Amino acid sequence: MQNIKSTTPIKVCIVEDDTIIRNGFSMLIDGTPGFRIVNTYNRCEEAIKNLCEDSPDVVLIDIELPSGMNGIEGIEKIKKSRPKTNVIVITVYENDELIFKALCAGAGGYLTKSVQPAKLLEAIKDIQEGGAPMSTSIARRVVASFHKNQNTPLTQRETEVLELLAKGKSYTHIAEELFVNKETIRTHIKNIYWKLEVHTKAEAIEKAVQERLI
Repeated sequence: MQNIKSTTPIKVCIVEDDTIIRNGFSMLIDGTPGFRIVNTYNRCEEAIKNLCEDSPDVVLIDIELPSGMNGIEGIEKIKKSRPKTNVIVITVYENDELIFKALCAGAGGYLTKSVQPAKLLEAIKDIQEGGAPMSTSIARRVVASFHKNQNTPLTQRETEVLELLAKGKSYTHIAEELFVNKETIRTHIKNIYWKLEVHTKAEAIEKAVQERLI
């Protein structure tokens, strides 16, 4: 006698402040056999308030929300309240600090909003089956982090600044990419020079590469 697979759909909740994106994801997921949207929210607070009632298998959550609780805090509260609920971050941000904060908070997957529809559905199914879905660019950053010298004197943000310098980015471009002002970048670079005991950008990059700091 053949085993009959369960036809119970995967219940999904979405926390996303952009109405167009939220509705688009909702229509895609709810319109696909094997998946069901139980609710959508534009704020973490509302999602957490109704978490037990919604009882989602998977929560798709943005990190940067316009007001109130951010996605990192939301992930922590969701996992504390319902440890078996899987959480996938879906965001435009790809910087190391946010990736690791999200994963440490309990996210089991991390996707960028450019993800193809089929890949999003595949990720939801994958995490339910014990996987850890990540966009290719995110996975590369996670893997690269394990190749770095863990005894670095640099902070995570200083490392990011140095990596961008090594790619030839200007102070202005680095500031824009990291969502800070140019003076903050100058301060980070002064700290990098002091910690690495160097005096120029070229010396900093050379030493960082030799010591596997980037």
